[in-house]
Amino acid sequence: MLLEAVPRHESSIWTRAYLRLLLLGDTMGALFACACVMGSRLLSGAYVPTVEFVLGFALVLVWPAALALGGAYRQRANGEGTEEFKAVFNGGIGLMAAVAIGAYATQTSVARSFVMAMLPLALLSTLYYRYRMRKYLHRRRAVGDYMREVIAVGHRDSILDLVVQFRRQPHHGMLVVGACLPSGDPNVDLDGIPVMGSFGDVAHVVADARADAVAVLACPELDGAALRRMAWSLETSRTDLFVAPALLDVAGPRISITPVAGMPLMHVEHPEFNGARQFVKSVFDRLVAGVALLLLALPLLLVGLVIRLTSKGPALFRQTRVGKGGREFRVVKFRTMVVDAERLKDTLLVANEFDGVLFKMRNDPRITRVGAFLRKYSVDELPQLLNVIRGEMSLVGPRPPLLEEVAKYGTDVRRRLVVKPGMTGLWQVSGRSDLSWEESVRLDLRYVENWSLILDLQILWKTWSVVTRGEGAY
Repeated sequence: MLLEAVPRHESSIWTRAYLRLLLLGDTMGALFACACVMGSRLLSGAYVPTVEFVLGFALVLVWPAALALGGAYRQRANGEGTEEFKAVFNGGIGLMAAVAIGAYATQTSVARSFVMAMLPLALLSTLYYRYRMRKYLHRRRAVGDYMREVIAVGHRDSILDLVVQFRRQPHHGMLVVGACLPSGDPNVDLDGIPVMGSFGDVAHVVADARADAVAVLACPELDGAALRRMAWSLETSRTDLFVAPALLDVAGPRISITPVAGMPLMHVEHPEFNGARQFVKSVFDRLVAGVALLLLALPLLLVGLVIRLTSKGPALFRQTRVGKGGREFRVVKFRTMVVDAERLKDTLLVANEFDGVLFKMRNDPRITRVGAFLRKYSVDELPQLLNVIRGEMSLVGPRPPLLEEVAKYGTDVRRRLVVKPGMTGLWQVSGRSDLSWEESVRLDLRYVENWSLILDLQILWKTWSVVTRGEGAY
């Protein structure tokens, strides 16, 4: 165990210990890279002057400082993959650039081996170490350790929603321990979260609960002046303040703060559904799908043969789904149910375990024994690579809906149809069939509003771990 479990209200203790571990690991990564470069040159019989040993040792000491300048030791980045890795990358690239410019300015060749070998190796070592530490932190948070205790400020429904999201995704390290409502009524049911005061009591509530952060949710009572006073009251305790904008599902590069007439205005760019970025996404999808089909051709044939030998009917199942812009297409999957599954569905509607417009059963009698295994590990979805190559689907996107599902869509839910459906998506890596209908829709809409190729790569990476665990699939 890297860190001893700490009791509540001592998050600053584990945070400092965790940062020390990061500092030690980053330094050891740079030392490892330096030893590899120096060792390879010595083993090859090359002469290594003393000045290079000194420079290598100096770069090992400077490496953590460069990462710190990139923001790699900020507490809010702990365990947050994208932000943490970006900070490490920026710090490492900045040091490489500084060494390269210094070598060019002094007309010396002594630094070339460091720029071309040591620093890139140190960067890779550090990124791997941060990845392993992040996984360790997530495992501890899954059992309730190393959490940041949060006081939620807002209306009942928005606080309940925040509580559900934090409980579903504990790896973010946020735990709601108390709430402040407009009325401050302690009898309001918040799923076990105590109401500790009203909006005017936030500073006192934070002090009493010894909380680490305050999350202010969108509500009309808290205007700019009220938020300023709240921020001032939290300054002395150095309590973090998080403010959720009204546009809850819009984030990242689409949002920027622009000062206009002395006021900070949030500028929200429109999502890009056409143009160069979509072209790059389409090329990437088809290229990856084509390569995957070539590599998986023999395993897919074997799966089809097993399906044919173990149950009556074809190996493939084709079904009409709705794609981008409401266009219909025929999705291709491995058959996991008996041949007359659609006819039997009507007799099972009363046993539907899913709220909303979807039909789901944990122990669906129509699923074959082989089909249950294929569904658990999403092997039945692999033939959809053909749909990706044909341009009907994407590797990442909202879930492809049925015609009868789309017929029940409201105006907001139809927003899912402005992009191609995907083989995987935020719904896949956030719970799969364990999600409620509202949560599934929210995740799909969040993807539509914030999609990017980087986000696609992150989802594809997470899909592998989710699928291999076989969680939430039925």
